[in-house]
Amino acid sequence: MSDVSHPASPLLVHAAGALVWRERHGGLEVALVHRPRYQDWSWPKGKLEPGEAVTAAAVREVAEEIGVPVVLGVPLPTLRYHLPEGGTKQVRYWAAREAGQDDASALAARPAIMRASPDEIDDMVWVRPGAASRMLTRPTDRRPLEVLTRLWATDRLRTRLMAVARHGQARPRARWSGEEGDRPLTEIGLRQARALVPVLAAFGVRTVVSSPWQRCVGTAAPYVSASGTSVELVEALCEAGHAHDPGQVGALVTAELGDPQDAVIVTHRPVLPTVVAAIGESTRKWTGGSLPSRDPFLRTGELLVAHVAGTGAKARVVALEHHRPVRRPPAAG
Repeated sequence: MSDVSHPASPLLVHAAGALVWRERHGGLEVALVHRPRYQDWSWPKGKLEPGEAVTAAAVREVAEEIGVPVVLGVPLPTLRYHLPEGGTKQVRYWAAREAGQDDASALAARPAIMRASPDEIDDMVWVRPGAASRMLTRPTDRRPLEVLTRLWATDRLRTRLMAVARHGQARPRARWSGEEGDRPLTEIGLRQARALVPVLAAFGVRTVVSSPWQRCVGTAAPYVSASGTSVELVEALCEAGHAHDPGQVGALVTAELGDPQDAVIVTHRPVLPTVVAAIGESTRKWTGGSLPSRDPFLRTGELLVAHVAGTGAKARVVALEHHRPVRRPPAAG
């Protein structure tokens, strides 16, 4: 996907990829790919397709180039560089791990992937960070590697995910005569809900926890359907339940942060201050990214992603990121 703000403006090409890592014999290894066209070693990456979420592009490109599906972890530095033909390329990177059997539901929500041809990628190797640093053709590609290595050394690379989604756009209260809990999504809200599917799938979400009110259930529905997972309805996450006892919401968020399952919580604008405050209790000074600080905290259909290291009482948020629906999400198939 490209962004041209003015006909005379240089082209900005958007791309995404990942540093896929694993542990072998007590050490860290990363995957590099070789591109015969450029005769270079680099991280697996590629350009976004029209209407594609950046996270979906990252997992698609990596799977095409290394031959196995991956799940995204913490965000890594974004790189920008000038293209020989003119314009600028921006590449967003994440740490990523190979998908396992526990990721079957998230993989079910992704489209099928075709392996890149040998003309595009003719070799892939697993190497230690030192060797990777020497092999990388582009010096700037070492920057995300340095961050990845530091995270591994400080036990902040192996993470889980807890995401929070505000429901999609709903029919206005003034134009709805039914029960408040039955107020449905608009067509825009339905598109926002569908746009969340590839983002949640890229992060390997396995568990869906939602307010039982229709606009939240409708927001969760496309991912639940695509992944084959179930949704847990929690009364405390609806506006009335939260108003009755906000402490239940705080306790729920704390429990989800400590749970080993990758989860998404779908809730309402009035509930978000309590949710964000509970997440804030698990952040540290070194946590990457930032929490929203003022109302409305999240826009309709927006996702807050917390990357969590450790479980139970030792859980701490190591990185935060926000994802908004793409402007023109693909139509439902």
